[in-house]
Amino acid sequence: MPALAFTTLITVAAASCLAATFLIWFISRLPSTLMQREDAGAVQAAHTRPTARVGGLAIMVALAAGALMHNTPSSDHIFVLTLASALPVFIVGLGEDVGLFASPRRRLLAAAASGVLFILLIGQWLAATDIPGLDYALQWTPAALLFSIILAAGVSHAFNLIDGLNGLAGLTALGAALALAAVAHAAELPGHRDALLIMSAAVVGFLILNFPFGKIFLGDAGAYTLGHMLVWIAISILWSAPAVSPLAVLLIFFWPIADTLLAIARRLRLGKSITQPDRLHFHQFVMRAVEIVLLGRRRRRIANPLATLLTLPFIGAPMAAGVLLQLDRGGAAVAIVAFACLFVATYRIGMWVAPRLRRTPDATRGTEPKRRTKADFPAQ
Repeated sequence: MPALAFTTLITVAAASCLAATFLIWFISRLPSTLMQREDAGAVQAAHTRPTARVGGLAIMVALAAGALMHNTPSSDHIFVLTLASALPVFIVGLGEDVGLFASPRRRLLAAAASGVLFILLIGQWLAATDIPGLDYALQWTPAALLFSIILAAGVSHAFNLIDGLNGLAGLTALGAALALAAVAHAAELPGHRDALLIMSAAVVGFLILNFPFGKIFLGDAGAYTLGHMLVWIAISILWSAPAVSPLAVLLIFFWPIADTLLAIARRLRLGKSITQPDRLHFHQFVMRAVEIVLLGRRRRRIANPLATLLTLPFIGAPMAAGVLLQLDRGGAAVAIVAFACLFVATYRIGMWVAPRLRRTPDATRGTEPKRRTKADFPAQ
């Protein structure tokens, strides 16, 4: 397979940035009821103004450009086929972004359909997890197929859940793509590596307008598509390179998975539907802590990207561990337990400490610091 040209990556990044710029310009000239959904008032909102949520279109344009430029007779077509398999979830996600669909179930079913399409096109699935009891069950192919589809759909959904703060989902996707590219390179899988580098370039172009100012967001189409492609390319790496530890790959996806599992546990404990949105995700908690403790609620445009920066070490550390421990199954298992304990402990300590801290004086209003109570941080 020919080496990936640097000009291809530059072109993909430029295509993503230009497409996002055009979408921002185009949507700003439409009636607000057509494309700019009123998400600023949603319970989970992290911004104060309606914002374009069709960044998935820019990502898809850039990925299509990359597929055309890098699709040669000697390539293994992993990128082109994975991109093709993402079409069902991309289309349904885009429908949600423009207000045509509202059901999380439809998006999850679309993610599952895209997973089925990947298996039909490429013939690969997750055959092992390094978890003894589960691996015994996965020896039965139908169980392995079903588990792979459900797991991949869940990871795709997890990327969508973190598409709130400026740059958070995009930087998480970028980190995962680069980490997986490093694993693929070490495993001598150039097709997978190049596919992931093309994805990275598309995300970089999008991030120019998404971080720090949040001019456009991935939306469901972008978040689900990136999540789908990342998780299925990761599964393909594990299929093609059995020496790579599945638990090490799980570390690369640790952040979106941990945040989603925490949200499910929290909602079940409160007797709520697991699909009911709230504003208690880890990144939302960090942003509100920054507002309450440091900046005040009138500076959300600063608190939003600052919260992303404060969250990045928690996102990047497991990814780095996954790359370093890609061939160390025992070490990867220990790392997962350690990061899980750190994640839960940090969240619970933060929920306990933040309401007890005083916010600095609000210079814009000349008010004295106000003692915050637990009311500012809803019950877990």
